[in-house]
Amino acid sequence: MTNMEYERLPVLLSIRGEQYFDDIDPDATELMTEGTMELTEAGMVLSYQETELTGMEGTTTTFEIKGPQVVLTRTGKVNSQMIFEEGRQHTSLYETPFGELTVDIQTSALKHNLSQRGGVMEIKYSIAVEHTVTGRNCFKIRVKRKS
Repeated sequence: MTNMEYERLPVLLSIRGEQYFDDIDPDATELMTEGTMELTEAGMVLSYQETELTGMEGTTTTFEIKGPQVVLTRTGKVNSQMIFEEGRQHTSLYETPFGELTVDIQTSALKHNLSQRGGVMEIKYSIAVEHTVTGRNCFKIRVKRKS
């Protein structure tokens, strides 16, 4: 079996995160960063380095898009994995300096029009830590090829 090499394309990522708590205006964060986009046999991988701004400096964040699933992996100072799949719940472990927590991710919407030219991906989900719902979240990621 040959291992196909895929090109890592430089991209600009605009990542907007919104967190909703009961009747409170959403808490929104916006991050503009450089990253890479890699087309794979299964789909696509977006990757970028977290910064001081996100409080996760020294962490690499990867979104792996494969079919109906998006897997978010963070490695480095923070280690975690979340699986998003519309209409389904996935449970994962979240490592903290104080121990591991179980996190349930219930994805209500996942859509994207990403191609090697770029595009937009939006994920809406609720999160439950140790089986207690802590809020609803929305990620919107815009991907632009760097020329």
